[in-house]
Order: sequence, then C-alpha cells, then structure tokens
Amino acid sequence: MNAYSKKDNFNSPNYWNWNGFKICWSVTGEDNEIPIIFLHGFGANRKHWRNNLEYFAKRNCASYSLDLLGFGDSDQPGIRQIGSLNNEIWCNQVKDFISQVIRPKSSAKVILIGNSLGSLVALTCAVLLEDEVATVIASPLPDQIQANKNAITKKTLFKKFKERFLKIFFILFPIEVILFLIPKLGIIRLGLNSAYFKKDNIDRELIDLVTKPVLRKTAARSLRAMCIGMSSRDEEFQASYLLRKLSSSKKVPFLLIWGDKDNFIPLFLGKKIANFHRWVKLKIVANSGHCIHDEDPSVFNSISYEWIKDLKTF
Repeated sequence: MNAYSKKDNFNSPNYWNWNGFKICWSVTGEDNEIPIIFLHGFGANRKHWRNNLEYFAKRNCASYSLDLLGFGDSDQPGIRQIGSLNNEIWCNQVKDFISQVIRPKSSAKVILIGNSLGSLVALTCAVLLEDEVATVIASPLPDQIQANKNAITKKTLFKKFKERFLKIFFILFPIEVILFLIPKLGIIRLGLNSAYFKKDNIDRELIDLVTKPVLRKTAARSLRAMCIGMSSRDEEFQASYLLRKLSSSKKVPFLLIWGDKDNFIPLFLGKKIANFHRWVKLKIVANSGHCIHDEDPSVFNSISYEWIKDLKTF
C-alpha cells in the first residue's frame, strides 16, 4: 500500500510508502498551479535544490524535490531487496509519485528538472510518460551519446557474459571499505572541488548533505545495486536510444543547460547532443561547473523559468 504524509515546507521532510520502500520528498508552494519535480544527481539528494525551490514557488510553481530510491533520506535497498537500481526503476518511482502524490492536487502536466543522473531519469520519464510531462530541463545530461544506431541490438553472448562478470565483480568489490574511507580521507570535498568551478559555493551545508547518506549502514548495499543496475542496463534505457525515441515524437520540449567549466561531463557532449538532435535547445553558462543550479542558482533559475514561460502548454 502506498501512502504519504505531507508538510508544505522544504526543510520538513515528507514520507511516501512506495512499493514497501520509504521515500522522502519535500514541497514548496504545493497549492500553486504548475507542478515541477526536481531530480538530483548521483551522490546528492533533494536538499541540493536548496537555492531553487523558493524561486519557482514564488512564480506559481508547486516545487517538489524527491530523494530517489537509494539516495538522501529515502530507503537504500540492496540487490536482495530490489535486484538492481537504474533509471528504469527511478522512472517508475517518478511515475507513481506523479499519480499518487501530485495528481490528487493537480491535473497539469509535470515539468521535470534534473541534474546529471536526475537528468537521465527525467529523459527516461519523458519517453515513457510523455503524456504526463510538459518539458524536461537537463543540466547536464550524462551517458554516452551515439547517433548512428536506430534499433536495439539483441544481446550477444559477449554482452551476457559482460553483465554476469560485472555483477560478480560488484558483489565482490569491497564497497563497504571504500565508503568507510571516503569521509575520513576528505574525498567528498575533493569531489566537490572537481564538480564546482566556484569553490566558495562549497559550504558546510553542502558537504553535510552529501556526506550524511554515505554514512548510513545501508549505503554500500544500495551503491552496489546501482553499480550493477547502471552497468547492465538494456540499450532502451541509455541516453542515445531515449533521445532518438523522444526525437521521433518531439512531444516533450527539451532544454539542456551546461556549464562550460564542467569537469565531469565536458561541454562537447552537450554540443554533440544538440548537433545530433536539432530540436534540443542548448544553453551554455560561462564559468560554471557540473552543478549550475547550486553554483549559479540565479542564472539557472532565470534560464529555466524563461523556458517554462515560453511553453505553449502553459
């Protein structure tokens, strides 16, 4: 049974029972007309949108931020509980969140705004839930991009062997030890220094919101499920195929916002996507890194809202 409790306050977490898993989410301006779901990146959580929700709430948007399964304060299942974790699973989570949490309040199409992994989840939703989604704003979009494959290739014996090998590898890999050492060796701050071009934005609040989920006892098992799930995804859940599917219908307008100083996913990949798919709009933000929404929130918010205002849907 799925149920949820609600508080209209970003700093007060709400909990939703999704298929037996506890999911944490927050909302600002829930009674507003335009529903937006903010989807965080890998290693982050709903609090990473701390500098964005209020801006959109003041502009008649019901701003929801969701901890994807395995992240933040949501449950962290392992392979015994969930099998694997990937963007198909997270898309299903978003689908049910829309139907069970948002639909009782609003029948309007939902805007999806994602950072990195959250962008891939948003793209997946745009393809599988195109009648529910008004637009996707992706900043940036991860995954390898190919333009010359139109059909899903059948799994070869090699691919099946590769999947089995990766599963065994990640089961045996000492993820518990790695996660134990990460906070002690200052790896989180090092990672944030690589992700953020403007180092002054790396404050204690940011470090804490990234560190806290890593310290949970269930973090390692969930990360293992993600490694297996993301490395063994079918082609139909990879960005190249999803973009081609979306391109064939063009029902969901797609905006890419990319920092020209992104060290994790270089700008040339964003340009490659926009070149392959001319209907995709690419906005480049100068002197910004991988997390523009938190590094340059005023710029990100302004670009995103101007795009939303121009949508014919609204």
